[in-house]
Formats: sequence, C-alpha cells, structure tokens
Amino acid sequence: MASIPQMPYRRPSRQGSRQASIDTRDEIQVRVDHYIGIDVGTGSARACIIDSKGDIVGLASENIGLWQPQQGYYEQSTKDIWRCICVAVQRAVSQHNIDPETVRGIGFDATCSLSVFSNVTDEPISVTGPNFDSDRNVILWLDHRPVKETEKINATNHNLLRYVGGKMSIEMEIPKVLWLKNNMPKELFDQCKFFDLADALTYIATGAEKRSFCSVVCKQGYVPVGVDGTVKGWQEDFLKEIGLEDLSEDNFKRMGGVDGVNGDYLSAGELVGTLCDKAASELGLPPGIAIGSGVIDAYAGWIGTVGAKVDLESEQLSSDVAKNDKTQAFSRLAAVAGTSTCHLAMSPDPVFVPGVWGPYRDTIQPGYWMAEGGQSATGELLKHVIETHPAFNQALSIAESYNANIYEYLNEHLRELAHDQKAPSISYLGRHVFFYGDLWGNRSPIADSGMTGSMIGITSDKSVDGLAIHYYATLEFIALQTRQIVETMNKAGHSISSIFMSGSQCQNDILVKLIASACDMPVLIPRYIHAAVCHGAAMLGAKAASADAEGKTEDLWSIMDRMSKPGKKVVPAADETEKALLEAKYKVFLEQCFKQQEYRALVDQAVASWKS
Repeated sequence: MASIPQMPYRRPSRQGSRQASIDTRDEIQVRVDHYIGIDVGTGSARACIIDSKGDIVGLASENIGLWQPQQGYYEQSTKDIWRCICVAVQRAVSQHNIDPETVRGIGFDATCSLSVFSNVTDEPISVTGPNFDSDRNVILWLDHRPVKETEKINATNHNLLRYVGGKMSIEMEIPKVLWLKNNMPKELFDQCKFFDLADALTYIATGAEKRSFCSVVCKQGYVPVGVDGTVKGWQEDFLKEIGLEDLSEDNFKRMGGVDGVNGDYLSAGELVGTLCDKAASELGLPPGIAIGSGVIDAYAGWIGTVGAKVDLESEQLSSDVAKNDKTQAFSRLAAVAGTSTCHLAMSPDPVFVPGVWGPYRDTIQPGYWMAEGGQSATGELLKHVIETHPAFNQALSIAESYNANIYEYLNEHLRELAHDQKAPSISYLGRHVFFYGDLWGNRSPIADSGMTGSMIGITSDKSVDGLAIHYYATLEFIALQTRQIVETMNKAGHSISSIFMSGSQCQNDILVKLIASACDMPVLIPRYIHAAVCHGAAMLGAKAASADAEGKTEDLWSIMDRMSKPGKKVVPAADETEKALLEAKYKVFLEQCFKQQEYRALVDQAVASWKS
C-alpha cells in the first residue's frame, strides 16, 4: 500500500483514441482506448468499461459481504471489497475481450462508509467491538450505532453544521469516529487513520494517501480553505468540543492532513497517482494506469446523468442539442435511487437549505457548490413493506412462475386491478390509504433520525391485492417525499425544474411516473439504466487519463458533455383529477410528517419526569 513502489505515470497516446496496428495477416485492426469505472454499492462491486466515446463495452459485478453483528450495526471489509473488485474487473475484461493494454484510466465511487487503517502497518483495523478482532474495517453508511455521539455533535451548534444542513447525520463519518474512540482501547484508537471508502480504494490502488473533497467535505466536517475564513479546513475547536482533539495532532494527519501542507485534496477525477504493481497484478491490468480521485456513489450518479443533452420540448433526450453548457446543470436534480435515494444539485453560489446536506464546495467541480438531499430508505423500504406482508410468499411464487421479479409482477397486478375495477387510474386504487414511510428516520428535509412510519387506512386484507395496495402506497410516499425535498430546496434558492434519475428504481415505470406527477416536472431516465453510476465513475478515469505532464486534467463537464448518452423523458400525468388526487395526498403526507413530531413532543413532555 503506502510502501509499494510507484510506476511512472503513462501518458495516453497523443495519436488520439484510435491506434492502428497490423497483424500477421496484414489486416488493419483498430485499438480503442478504454476507461474503467468501479462502483462499490451496499451489496456489490461493479466494473464498467467504456470507450473513448462513452459507450459501455463491458460490465460485470460481484456481491460483497455485509455483516450485521447486532441491530443497527452494519460492517464490511476492504479486503473483501477489493477481492470483489478484482473479480468484477477481470470478468468484465475477459468476457468482453478487452485488451488490458488499452485501459488508460480508472475511477472509483463507493458508499460514504468509514474505512479504518493502521498508521503504523497500513493494515486494516477492526471496527467490531467489543474485542475489535475481526477483519472488518468498514462501518457502513447505513450503520446507526453512534446515536449518543451524533446527539453530542449536534448539541454544539458549531458553525460548520451550517454546511451539513444544520445537523450532522448519524450516517456521516465523524459520529462513527467518535464512537470508535469511545469504545476502542486507547492504544488501538491512537493507531487509526481514517478514509472514506472511495479514498480507501484509491489508496489500495495507488498507495497515495490523498483525499477527495467529495469525502472530507461531504461526510467528515471539513470546510474548504477560505470558506468562512477557514485556514486549515479541519475545525480544531469543533474536534476539541466533541472529544476528538487528538485528531488535530500533526496537522490532522490521521484524517488526511492540511491541504497544501501535509495533505492533498482533489476534486472529482483529478489525478491521484497510477496503478501500483501489486494492485495491477490483482486486477489483471498493467501497472501505471492513471487513477482519478473518487467520489461517493451518489455523486457518480450525478456525473453519469446530468450531462446528457436534452431537448425538453421532445419526448427523447437528444445527442444533437448544440448547447449543453455547465449552467444547465443548475436546474437539474440528480436523483440516485437504490437502497436509499440521494438528491444532488449544483449551484454557482452557496445555497443553505435546512435539512439538506451542504452546500459543499469543490467536490465535483472546483469553485462550484453541491447540495445533497436524501431519503434514508427507498429501495430498502419497498423491500421491507413487500417482504413483511402476509401475501409476500404467494406473490413471489406467482412472480417466479411468470419469470418476473416481484416489482414487475406487482406493477402488472396493479394495472390488472385498475382494469378489473374499472378504476380511472392506479392512483385511484390507493386513494384512501395514507402511508408515511420514514422507518429508518428522516434524512431530508426535516433531518430527524427519530422519525418512524405510520399508515392510515389499514384493513384486514391479507391477499395479494392488499399487498399490491401497500406497495403502491409506498411508491406514492417516495414520490411525495421527493416533492417535499425539491420544494424545500427551491424555496431556499435552488432552481430545479427537472429530475435526472439513475439507479435500480429507474426500472420502475409506476414510480418514475409518480415522481414526475408529484413534482410536476419531467424525469429523465439515462440510456444505461443499470449502470449510470458506473458510467459516471468511468468518466473519472477518463479525466485522470487526460492529465498532462504537470498533472492538469480536462474539465469534467467537458468529458460529461462528450461521453453522456441520450435516454428518455417521462412527463407528469395530464389528467386533472389525478393531479388533484396527488395534491390532496400531499397535504395528508405533510400532516402525517409534522403531526408525528407534534405527537412525540406531547408524549415526551408527559413522561419527562420518568426520563429525569
């Protein structure tokens, strides 16, 4: 890792992306430069290979391990993750007959999970208490163990909290670091150095301990130098107040140091270094390939979607629209929807939004600001609602008989129900069911980790029909909460007028239509529905490979403009009654949201003497 000797950087050929060579039969073969995007999600590692035009020419995945030692604790291992990355890359290369010598750049994205290594041996350090003796050194973003630590952090009301939506989320990394300090033996904690997962992967690939702005600014409480008069980025008084003053030692070396002093912080895709011998051997690639600064997976979704050329007057995304300058990104919200959903928007100036993380400067484009709203559970919520219903096994059996997944089957079942009942729309079927689904707390826009779920309209129906209605109500909740987030962002100063969606939920046509209708704006679906995030990561590799002798790289928006692909547009429902129904459901949704907080406060006041 850090001790691995580095190969000199191999600049890409100046002959362009295509090189001609002649084989033994005097036939001309065309060799195309390739770039690899590696996406590490909650459940799998994927490798995506694109060519110089941005077309995907190879794709493979491998499931990664996830351990849950107790309720609310989620852990992974960088050794296991790296092994899965190697399998996925080798599979993508071999199955699609890619010449490894044509790979010019690699980009990583990963979940915003905390990775821990030793500052003595460079080896992983266990995060599994109470003995800290497992090979798991990653606390997953989904992990909710640091409840008390998060409360302590937010009680400071420190100025830096302005840059995380007013409150630091339990999903962020500083609360997890504080939990480790509170639970680890001191001598072990004193050996720890900390990385966001994407930075940990570039560390393994290159041996370079460089950090991305995307990780430290978004999840670790770093405010870029110059913002609000900051000098070192890390807030020494804040770390002291919460009990992490030891991380300030040696100019914050264990967190990555001070930019330009003993650390190096990079925007998305900037050149970190080159692929070292050991990592190259494990990946089955030649050493010396350019490695770009990584990003959190949701940000790769932004990169992979919002650069598509769009004609909003037509039904299709078009590759022929001439104007596609960076300013168009300011009105485009990227909704990256998988286990959870992240909502990302770029702005030229800082916009402070209550309950929305950010504004974050320099994460994607130097000098520009990103805001990040989100829903803690969307795909996971759908899975939970379906699998806990009494009719789940019956529905799953029927779906399998049709060679369909459970979501495809339930969507079709809803259409059949609407037809059989002569309902004017699917939404009419669920008109008297009101579901509020913050089962894992609320990330945005009210930033309340104590939020839970509720349902009005429960019946005794245990049939597949009843399951389908509960499923629809969950889709409706996801769409209505998306509207709540968008409205909150726009009221604060954003100018969002379209949603660029990526992730597994793009495949759900009922959900996508609901989001378009609830938000009253078009939803744009990328060509590579299954791989938009990977595609974005591969563009980071292309940016790194563009580095000149001084390390200066091509502008990321220019790469996105060139490599993004057209897809399709989903427009809001046109029926006025359906619009009125969704408007009424939104009013109920808001009441369910804020009444829950009111009820909790009422009861907490009643039992206050017990707590004391």
